[in-house]
Amino acid sequence: MRQIMLITDGCSNVGESPVLAAALARQEGITVNVVGIIDYGTIGELGSQEIAEIAKAGGGMSQLTGTDRLAQTMQMLTRKTVVQTVQQAVNRELRQILGNGSIVDLPPDQRSQVVDVIDDFSESSPLQVALLIDASASMKPKLAAVEEAIRDMMLSLGARKGQSQLAVFHFPGPRGEDAVLDLDWTVDLGGARSIFQRLVMRGATPTGPAIKKVMEFFRYGTLDRNGKVAWPEESDEGEGMLGDYVV
Repeated sequence: MRQIMLITDGCSNVGESPVLAAALARQEGITVNVVGIIDYGTIGELGSQEIAEIAKAGGGMSQLTGTDRLAQTMQMLTRKTVVQTVQQAVNRELRQILGNGSIVDLPPDQRSQVVDVIDDFSESSPLQVALLIDASASMKPKLAAVEEAIRDMMLSLGARKGQSQLAVFHFPGPRGEDAVLDLDWTVDLGGARSIFQRLVMRGATPTGPAIKKVMEFFRYGTLDRNGKVAWPEESDEGEGMLGDYVV
């Protein structure tokens, strides 16, 4: 199972739509969850709306939170989405057997057995989580909370029975990159502790391009495609699916 966990305050303002980028991720079998650390006022309202739309398009969940509950929120979203993914797979299998049936249509004793299987698979299935951290200037006051939350999340992932791999990215990069890889896939979850020494909060918020960069990493194992398959808007065949998106 593959997830992107986006941590942001919303209000993307550079590049293509993060909502459409999340929809592309979902087509690739990557769930996009979004944790929103938002501000009050109009900016916070716009950020909240964007956060919800990104998660919906990415087949994941979103949650708005303050810095004091960030760690619990990230752990909760990760677990809930894993359970949801397993349940969707089980429902697909049941529909092949029962027609249009689902778990709720089963007798209570059989339903209980299926739920136990879902819980077991949720804990034992391999999991890859790509943390994508908004490092734009507006997130600077929240960085300490993000660091602490990721440390707690690493402990939570390490407690699963199944193998959990973590990769960490931030955006934008110091030279205007859409996203920067801070930590390659690792099962040594303690290795993420050093990345915060390298983070510099600056610049705008290219959330859509950053999501697509992480998708490239899932697909190719690198942020540099070296001329491999282009995304729809970069193809020479007609107009692209994604256009510029500026708030």
